[in-house]
Amino acid sequence: MAEATVNLSLAQVHQLSVDTLVHHGMALEHAESISRVITAGQRDECNSHGLYRLISCVDAIRKGKVVLDAVPEVEDVSPAITRVDAKFGFSQLAFDRGVESLIDKAHVIGIAALAVNNCYHFSALWPEVERIADAGLAGLAMTPSHSWVVPAGGTKPVYGTNPIAFAWPRPGMHPYVFDFATSATARGEIELHRRAGKKIPLGWALDANGLPTEDPEEALKGAMLAFGGHKGSALSAMIELMAGALIGDMLSSDSQEFDDGAKVTPCHGELLLAFSPKMFGGAGAASGMERAEAMFNSITSQGARLPSQRRFEARNRSIDNGVLIPEALYKDVLALTGR
Repeated sequence: MAEATVNLSLAQVHQLSVDTLVHHGMALEHAESISRVITAGQRDECNSHGLYRLISCVDAIRKGKVVLDAVPEVEDVSPAITRVDAKFGFSQLAFDRGVESLIDKAHVIGIAALAVNNCYHFSALWPEVERIADAGLAGLAMTPSHSWVVPAGGTKPVYGTNPIAFAWPRPGMHPYVFDFATSATARGEIELHRRAGKKIPLGWALDANGLPTEDPEEALKGAMLAFGGHKGSALSAMIELMAGALIGDMLSSDSQEFDDGAKVTPCHGELLLAFSPKMFGGAGAASGMERAEAMFNSITSQGARLPSQRRFEARNRSIDNGVLIPEALYKDVLALTGR
């Protein structure tokens, strides 16, 4: 039997998100920033980062962990570095306040960094690196989370899901983008399987006894695995260092301790880097962009897909037709608004 769904326009998704957050006391500017990201996730059929995320946002609000009217503080650290203190609010508004400085500095210097500190971060990273690529820059973003993931060969969680994202600008086209957790899957995917009553694939997680499991309930009680064994584990450690220790913010284990059993969205930092192909390439910049396009063509011409290609196809469908939301999820979100 097919799952019952509700068709919503993107404008309705955005307004529902704003209404939900404002209903729970979120300052409007924060609600608007968060809702843009949630709408983008739903639009691109990244369901684990769409309307579903309102449930965890509201949970963090109800438990008093997030500053609902935090005013991000932007610091001009150097000609190449900008820092934004999110003041323990959600990360989206802090990013919005700092990204133009990152872009401007990268265009002038050739390379620039944006460090976001003291933020609650739940969203995908591709909206952020896409925004950098839209400015003609290559972008890289990374962030830790809670310590849910065991290191390769270990049995106790140390790392977060620790996503990393990259975008390369392609004038007149969608950028080349990838965004993935260094865990075998995003934690939200396990939670979605639990909600749907579906098994998870082996290789995603261990149960509380350290044994492989297909049960999402047991996985959420146990620990997640890194992708690719020692390779994913090493990348995850790099992200802990670069987006935690380097910028003077918490590692995933610190975030877990800071959570103090509340089990809400992780609080930590984020590092974003922007690179100017024009500045780096100099006289060879145009030929560098041509070589990049030749590589992309060599991939797609043999029937292979570029990362995010399905997402961009979904984006086009959603812009034309709106999105289909599971009816159960829609009712859950409506209930959060008091309707």
